Amino acid sequence: MMKERLKWALPGAATLAVTAMLGLPAAVSAATIKQITDAGEARAAAAQADQRRIEQVADQIESLVADYQTESKVVDGLVVYNSLLQRQIDNQEMEMTALTESIENVALIERQIVPLMTSMLDSLETFVELDTPFLQQERADRIARLRNMMDRSDVTAAEKLRNILEAYSIENDYGRTIEAYKGSLDVDGRQLEVDFLRIGRVSLTYQSVGGAVTGAWDNNARTWVELPKETYKAQIADGLAIARKQVAPDLIVAPVAAPTGVSQ
Repeated sequence: MMKERLKWALPGAATLAVTAMLGLPAAVSAATIKQITDAGEARAAAAQADQRRIEQVADQIESLVADYQTESKVVDGLVVYNSLLQRQIDNQEMEMTALTESIENVALIERQIVPLMTSMLDSLETFVELDTPFLQQERADRIARLRNMMDRSDVTAAEKLRNILEAYSIENDYGRTIEAYKGSLDVDGRQLEVDFLRIGRVSLTYQSVGGAVTGAWDNNARTWVELPKETYKAQIADGLAIARKQVAPDLIVAPVAAPTGVSQ
């Protein structure tokens, strides 16, 4: 029985001894593992932090790249726009140069055009004096207005020339129109109220109110002459009615001066 007790006692003692022998290294091993685990976790946390920083830097780089691409497109657009503006500026500078030259030429032309306009007025006045004497007061007043206009500083040279050319155009139109108008005429010392009939510039006749006297302008003699009643009274009366558009146009007999010849 004692042997059995000892037999069984020895294994228990051995177990206690082994346990006692193994107890210190186990505690040390657990502490080491924890340190290793903590270090691994720290490294993992540091790696995660590094990864976050890398991702932040990558996001910043991606944002900068996007901003650069956007700004690059803006710059490209500005380059094209500036190129267009430069071409416009170049064209404007060319136009400014041309306008400057034109202004200088205008000053030169204006100095040359004034004597020309004065000469044109002189010629027009002489022409009216030598022409068939119709609407004498109206035509003389027109020339007088033009001469007064030439002395005005508030009227440009272009406007003066326009008015002179308009006067020439009016005189030109007289040569291809027919007109009837009233006026007064000295006939044999008597002042008569008459109706004038102008057919272009080839014929200027008159007829007194009531038709008692009918006459015409003799441009060769530069005087008024009386016409035979039996030949011209009815014809001139018809011509006056036609000019006033009171009757339809028709053929009439009117005195016309014969040509004296053509100078060679």
